[in-house]
Amino acid sequence: MTKKRILVTSALPYANGSIHIGHLVEYIQTDIFVRFLKLIGKNAIYCCADDTHGTPIEINAAKKGVKPEDFIAKFFKEHKRDFDTYHVNFDSYYTTNSPENKRYVKLIYKRLKQKGLIYTKDLELTYCENCTRFLPDRYVRGTCPNCDAQDQYGDVCESCNTAHKTTDLLNPKCSICKQTPVKKTSKHYFFKLSAFSDKLRDWLNKNKELQPEVRNQVLEWINKGLEDWNISRDPPYFGFKIPGEEDKYFYVWLDAPIGYIASTANYCKNKDITAEDYWQKPGSDIIHFIGKDIIYFHLLFWPAVLMGADFNLPRNVLVHGFLTVNKQKMSKSRGTFLTAQEFAQLTKPEFLRFYYAANLARKMSDVDLDLSDFKDRINNELVANVANFFYRVLSYCNKTFESNIIPAEKSFLDSFDYNDIIKDYNRVEFRSVVKKILKISSKGNKYFQDNEPWALIKTDREKTHQIVSNCVNLVKDITILLKPILPIFTAEIENQLNLKELTTKQLKENLGKHKINKAEILIKKIDPIKLKKFDKFADLDLRIAKIDTVEKHPNADKLYVLKLDIGGEEKQIVSGLRDYYEPEQLLGKKIVLVYNLKPAKLKGIKSEGMLLAADTKQGPKLVLAEKSKSGDKVIVSQIKSNPKDQITIENFKKIKLYAKNNQAWYDKKPLKTSVENLIVPGARDKTRII
Repeated sequence: MTKKRILVTSALPYANGSIHIGHLVEYIQTDIFVRFLKLIGKNAIYCCADDTHGTPIEINAAKKGVKPEDFIAKFFKEHKRDFDTYHVNFDSYYTTNSPENKRYVKLIYKRLKQKGLIYTKDLELTYCENCTRFLPDRYVRGTCPNCDAQDQYGDVCESCNTAHKTTDLLNPKCSICKQTPVKKTSKHYFFKLSAFSDKLRDWLNKNKELQPEVRNQVLEWINKGLEDWNISRDPPYFGFKIPGEEDKYFYVWLDAPIGYIASTANYCKNKDITAEDYWQKPGSDIIHFIGKDIIYFHLLFWPAVLMGADFNLPRNVLVHGFLTVNKQKMSKSRGTFLTAQEFAQLTKPEFLRFYYAANLARKMSDVDLDLSDFKDRINNELVANVANFFYRVLSYCNKTFESNIIPAEKSFLDSFDYNDIIKDYNRVEFRSVVKKILKISSKGNKYFQDNEPWALIKTDREKTHQIVSNCVNLVKDITILLKPILPIFTAEIENQLNLKELTTKQLKENLGKHKINKAEILIKKIDPIKLKKFDKFADLDLRIAKIDTVEKHPNADKLYVLKLDIGGEEKQIVSGLRDYYEPEQLLGKKIVLVYNLKPAKLKGIKSEGMLLAADTKQGPKLVLAEKSKSGDKVIVSQIKSNPKDQITIENFKKIKLYAKNNQAWYDKKPLKTSVENLIVPGARDKTRII
């Protein structure tokens, strides 16, 4: 009999940034589940891909002066490295910018169109006249029309999870230039999502696998009424063109989930199975793992598209919450916004797998990475309980019985029941799994300790050998139960046990007469994790600018209006230098501009930044560059720049720049460009730069 095919996916990470510890919640959770399925003998595969299309990719590639294909290739390599670091074992990790994905996008679009589920209409959209482009969802921010949450994207509110259009946002702003956009008409393609209300409702009500809170939330959206879904985008755009169109592209949220199918096809290459076997034939279970921020797309749009194109629906969509660190949102300023690689430098990646497993349940509730609790759990549970029990038993067997064991007692093996752990794994109740494994390990520790083999050996060697052999068998069983969570640690224990590729079939299986290998200490207690505080200087965007023109402010006797060249870009600032510098002393000077200072009107004239000057007793002294080019970035060694889009004057004043010995400094480090340290002629004594 052919085993049922099981396909498990995680949401596709966007090829526009690094994997961080919040992302890892989902990939570790999924990986544990798939490893468990394989451990119990299921025919399961894990497929995922980089999500590579959309406006952010196009814009950021252009900013870096590279092709979008080269831009996404860099992140593909980085993402794969990070997943390998945390032992996330994909059967296929692919890309949505693939020939397979293009083929399936066109196939699904063709089927939907043939059924009359695609139509076009003119649409009023958000258009930025300054950037001369239509603004897609993620490039408009404003107030949510449903719950009034501020600074929300143009597609879905992160506060109430309600989907909306960019034109629905209140007080919208262009995310690129910060200007207020206008509304403009453009022809677009729509998928008749509204035609699937009854089918979706029926699927949700009949699907007993779904988390109740997820089902209820989606049903609420359906009952409010579904709007048809815009599946096209205007140029400039990086993605697949709609057949028959020269300047319309498929919306990334159409082709991204189809990437699950393309990744399956990638897995099936050179195998006697096809993606159609998983996605269009009976005998397959499809299971998605996602975060709660993309429920709308995965439980409304995606299943409706699958229904319309005659593809298999997912059996389950498991939704997890967000990650908090020390009970707060991840924060760069508090040092808790960590990439996968940054956290891997602080502790063993497997420790994070253990901690996430110990906190993950079949609920949408957030997972908190409490770093104090993290240390305690690793030290008291994983090291002191599990690893210590393993080493005590195996090393004692090495030393006392030349690594040989005898058959375990049946009564001892029968005193342990693992059925509930298997059920919990199946239900993705990993927190319960870890709790029950620790209870079994504690019971083993107590059995070993209470029998005192180091004392019993003096009077009854045979009984001592029996006790140690019983415990070696228990070590084997706990190792099997931990394999999905700790694949590297358990592989090393398997080697110490002189066993290979253990599965659940070997649970409670008596090892009989057997010789183990040499025991070694594999993990040790960890020190508290100390995070580096985010340096506020990183918020700044300081650039070299050349003064092109100097005009007297028409409404203020002490102000100049300066026009600056910042590497081909022009900005205007208002500066209070009129009492201290003549116009000819300023013209042509290369100064330092606070490029991301929030614009303000000073005496009726807009100022788009501020130049830096030291506040000396003799008056302001400009911070200057002599060898640098206009537009060059100003940096400080060992501080990674991560400038905010805008910084207020109040927040700028909290960043203490100063001049001393005719140079500009921050935290005892010189302000510099790639070619020189910046100078402040006439500022000898330490004085504040403002």
